[in-house]
Amino acid sequence: MGYRRGMGAPSYSLNLDPAAAAALVALRRDIHEHPELAGGEHRTARLVADRLRAAGLTVTTGVGGHGVVAVLDGCEPGPTVAYRADMDAVDTGNGAAHLCGHDLHTAIGVGIAELLANVRANVPGRVVFVFQPAEETLAGAEAMISDGVIEQTKPDEIYALHCAPMPVGAFAVMPGFGHPGLDQFQIALTGPTARDDGTRLIAMIEAMSTVAFPETETEFQQIAAHLGTPDGPLSQFVLAQARLDGAATVLGWVRAWPDDRYPAIRDEIRQLAESVSGARLEFPKPPFPAMVCSPGLSTSMASHLRDVPGVDAVEVLYAAYPFNGEDFALFLREVSGAMCYLGVANDDAGLNGLPHSPDFGADDRAVSVAVQAMASLLTHRINTLRDA
Repeated sequence: MGYRRGMGAPSYSLNLDPAAAAALVALRRDIHEHPELAGGEHRTARLVADRLRAAGLTVTTGVGGHGVVAVLDGCEPGPTVAYRADMDAVDTGNGAAHLCGHDLHTAIGVGIAELLANVRANVPGRVVFVFQPAEETLAGAEAMISDGVIEQTKPDEIYALHCAPMPVGAFAVMPGFGHPGLDQFQIALTGPTARDDGTRLIAMIEAMSTVAFPETETEFQQIAAHLGTPDGPLSQFVLAQARLDGAATVLGWVRAWPDDRYPAIRDEIRQLAESVSGARLEFPKPPFPAMVCSPGLSTSMASHLRDVPGVDAVEVLYAAYPFNGEDFALFLREVSGAMCYLGVANDDAGLNGLPHSPDFGADDRAVSVAVQAMASLLTHRINTLRDA
């Protein structure tokens, strides 16, 4: 991994040279062409571990399944910051595909590690890289934490990013916001009218929703605009969905903001279930928590990123995107930190950058932008913590 010293840098800079950038794009495309579902990230984990060992990091594999943890020790003991990247692909029903950008996330994480390894003599602390499996099933973060990743590495702060349908060069931060949690339930029905009862229940459950999935580009843009509105229509929301599983079981899930709304929502679902004779409602586990980014660290991230070469704009969001969850939430319950959105879209090239859309596409140029920006952020945070 090469780097070039930039104009005005005191002793070093974090700029990728063209060969290094091309190598990361090749890694991203390799991972994209070999997608692996949650829990099956054998090949991806091996690629990551091999690259990071070659860069001189201390690497541990098999953490929480196929998780990889790599430690970069800098020039002296000091603060520890962590960076997390998820590795698994989306289950499309017909196989695996990287429709959520985790192939970019993984390549970016490797690139940050390789770039910082080249300048470790200027890093007064430690950087821990957490390559996580099974994000799509909300299982990987919990498994890695249970395996001791936080307890053993003891990071002071943790960061991550996620692809988003913004232009390359754009970032967005979410002070006090992030992604909603998830609650799941099932309702068992009996009798000859079970299917009809289930259909009626589904309609009542979905009528609880205060926001609907966007069906058109215009509708999506309206949702996106609300994210940047303080105290706007997405400051509170409910998204409830349900379906029949067979003839006599309703399976459902709810996303809501803020997180403390779930008890009241559960009460409402109980009342709906009780309106059907013989219905048995079960919530199999507590709601999965929302991802809430540190307000202070998000604001600090935005301030720093605005001065990083290659970053064109940093937007501040004031609401959670209603349709996706994120198990980075569990890391943020253990360690203060933040996630930012990374622009990967290119309208002229037909790359929409919209995660989980069937035609998801991302511009490879975003990889270099993200590597340089996040490497700069991590070193900035280490220096800030050291000087505090």
